[in-house]
Amino acid sequence: MDLSFDVILGAWIATGLTLFILSFLYEDNPLFKLAEHLYVGVSLGYTIVKTYDTVVMTLIVHPILDKGEWSLLIPVAIGMLMLTRYVPKAAWLSRYAFAFIVGIGAGLAIPRTISSFILKQIEDTVRPLLAAAPGGGITFDYSLLNPASHLNGIIILIGVVSVLFYFFFSVEHSGPGKAVARAGILFLMISFGAAFGYTVMARMSLLIGRLTDLIEFSDASYGRPTLWLFLLTVATLIVLSRRGNAHPPKQ
Repeated sequence: MDLSFDVILGAWIATGLTLFILSFLYEDNPLFKLAEHLYVGVSLGYTIVKTYDTVVMTLIVHPILDKGEWSLLIPVAIGMLMLTRYVPKAAWLSRYAFAFIVGIGAGLAIPRTISSFILKQIEDTVRPLLAAAPGGGITFDYSLLNPASHLNGIIILIGVVSVLFYFFFSVEHSGPGKAVARAGILFLMISFGAAFGYTVMARMSLLIGRLTDLIEFSDASYGRPTLWLFLLTVATLIVLSRRGNAHPPKQ
């Protein structure tokens, strides 16, 4: 299968940058720094262009010029006041913009935070304990007396209560309270372990993806960039290592 020049060039660039990043496993070197700087620079450039297109043009310029929404000049003016931080004599004007943004942000964030992280958590915790009443409304689900039928709900309830009790320091953790607090610690450790395991598996998935690309790009249809760039990377590291040994840094 004949591949286009763009596909082959992309394979060579992806392979080279992947090998340059993995060269950090040997030691910090110029190849790794080159790939790192390219990644940061391209990411920053993409973010700037994307922000200009989606925010400046889509949300500001086009609505004002095409739809006549001149009221948008008010938030634009507030945003421009934030740039006065770079002018020492006019830096005090930015305080009004920051105060307005922080106030509006807090007013919008506090109700959503309470709803999402408090009320929603309470609802999801007690929902397994409730059932629809025949005449409407809700009632206690007596089938919970059979733990096997609602095992997940019971575990969640015990976990939430014990973790909250562990952080409730107004009562001494002794006697039965000590057992509840220890159960809270156990649930916390399980949660942290699951989160860490999920993070490790996500990183392993990224690594497998890169290794899969390296194997795929070793095919002759791509010009075998994996093989040639691997040899070039190893040779470069050897040259840099010998040069560093020949000219050690001055103390």
